[in-house]
Amino acid sequence: MNANAIFLPALAMVALTLVVWLRMFFMRVGQMKRERIHPQAVATSAQATARLTDSRAADNFRNLFELPVLFYLALVVAALTGSVTTAMLAFAWLFVALRVVHSAIQCSYNKVMHRFYAYLASGVVLWALWACLALRLLP
Repeated sequence: MNANAIFLPALAMVALTLVVWLRMFFMRVGQMKRERIHPQAVATSAQATARLTDSRAADNFRNLFELPVLFYLALVVAALTGSVTTAMLAFAWLFVALRVVHSAIQCSYNKVMHRFYAYLASGVVLWALWACLALRLLP
């Protein structure tokens, strides 16, 4: 197996993060222009919360720096230790797919239970990825 293949899911997560960032940027700038909100009026998170009414993309953008941090770390550790397996690669791609679903839900219709199930499934997959890695690293 090509050891660099483990970094392709990481690139996919970066692409997802970029897409959500662009959505957040255009939604915020659009609202600020429509409602003539001066940038200084949303200088703090409390001010932004009070003035910017649609926080779905911003909330999702923050989510992409929570569990995914452990995802990125697992991929780097697997690559550096030569521990990449087909199962780990499959879990990595499944994690990405579930995070895409989570982001799509949160950035669009935002049904909490649908989003929760995608989040829960991605968390279980992430822990499975770490379990596979631990089995390869521990004596």
